[in-house]
Amino acid sequence: MIDRDQKTIVEDLCFTVPDGAKAALIGEEGNGKSTLLKWLYDPKLVEGYATVTGDAFVSGTKGYLAQELPEAERSLSVYEYLCAHCRAEDLTPKTLSRAMKEVDLPFDLAYSDQKTGSLSGGERVKLALAALLINDCDVLFLDEPSNDLDLDTLLWLERFLASVKKTVLYISHDEVLLSRTADSVIHLELVRRKKIPRATAANVPYDEYMRRRGAALEHQSQVAQFEQKAFREKKERYLSIYNAVEHAQATVSRQDPSAGRLLKKKMHTVTSIGRRLEKEQEALTEAPEAEWAIQPKWLGGEVKNGRIVLEYGPEPLSLGGRALAQNVRLRITGPERVTIVGRNGCGKTTLLKRLVPEIEKRGYNAFYMPQTYTDVLPPDRLPVEFLAPDGDKESVTEARIFLGSMKYTADEMSHPIRALSGGQQAKLLLLKAILDRADVLVLDEPTRNLSPLSAPAVRTLLREFRGAILLVTHDRTLIKELDARTLRLTPDGLVPFDTSAL
Repeated sequence: MIDRDQKTIVEDLCFTVPDGAKAALIGEEGNGKSTLLKWLYDPKLVEGYATVTGDAFVSGTKGYLAQELPEAERSLSVYEYLCAHCRAEDLTPKTLSRAMKEVDLPFDLAYSDQKTGSLSGGERVKLALAALLINDCDVLFLDEPSNDLDLDTLLWLERFLASVKKTVLYISHDEVLLSRTADSVIHLELVRRKKIPRATAANVPYDEYMRRRGAALEHQSQVAQFEQKAFREKKERYLSIYNAVEHAQATVSRQDPSAGRLLKKKMHTVTSIGRRLEKEQEALTEAPEAEWAIQPKWLGGEVKNGRIVLEYGPEPLSLGGRALAQNVRLRITGPERVTIVGRNGCGKTTLLKRLVPEIEKRGYNAFYMPQTYTDVLPPDRLPVEFLAPDGDKESVTEARIFLGSMKYTADEMSHPIRALSGGQQAKLLLLKAILDRADVLVLDEPTRNLSPLSAPAVRTLLREFRGAILLVTHDRTLIKELDARTLRLTPDGLVPFDTSAL
């Protein structure tokens, strides 16, 4: 498969998904997962964007859930949406009732005039799944169904995937969801600085695949290190002998032809050993080829223990005249981590935006990462220009070094920000926080666009931060690993949330 930059991103991919299996398509951002999923569903969806050779056979009827609700469908009512995606003869009260019940939506919503664009992220995913069920699709292609879901809906999606009697091929960045639902894995990689494509298919659960992959990479790495060490020692002994013979040849007396002939013969033998060593080096176990991990480090940012970072409330929270919560209060001291969870639409993002200036009033260098990246990212500028707006040589060099640490290639550094994947844009914002020497991070769903391969490194980065962190997230792994104080936003304000059930 060749993308619009004329770069091969998927090659030699061959896989079979058993009937009724739940197969996860995983890989780093920009590795062609969504393009492959679209092509499998309908090759016309990638025309003009990617060139694909090969054949795909899908047994039964196909259904597709897009990553985002198309803009043209946001103005449709719920019933108009169902009419646009289902045959009219299938939209009987009995069929609608069964489908809406299976996706945990109220039956009367099916006949509602409510615009689909006003539904929560979870409601939109459920509605799209309801349409696929009404169409009685045998194979479901789901592109990021876990995006923008609150914790309750994520748990529902896990139950749905585990129980639905369909074959499912899906993309997700939620590691817990993958761990609990995927019984086979298709892994797309771009190794050697994103130049060489590699594809792996394994009919084993996600956790088992990751365990085997990690063990194989570790074993290969250890073998490669042992063989390289042994070879270096052998090469050093050879060079020592070669240099000694060469020196003897240079200093042998012309009056001693017998010694000269012996040294010439010995050099011939030593040269033969050198040729054997060259062949031996070619046969050495190579270090494992894998997508290299991101390795950025914080340049500063620290809040001393006990210092007040935020003292807010009690205040009401509203948006557009609609009351969201009463008596919202929050106190943060450094270097505390606080996570806010809650149902979609309850006001979490609204609250974060309100708290940023309150933190800045106390003199902190707060960095805000919005859920919608275009709120702060200039789409037509290059990544380096965003990170080093002054353009001086030292800042540009620093920006390039840090972009490299976040797995940006030279080509990606030369692309405008709008051409980057959501995951690459998220990493760009995190780099901005590092280079700005932020001491307080205010993050709205920071890992939502990161692959399950990038997310662990970002979680490590956040754990190593020595300042205060306030974030909204539904990433259950992040919540547990960050060991944050977790609060739930309710109509009555912020209340403690027990994470043990996640």
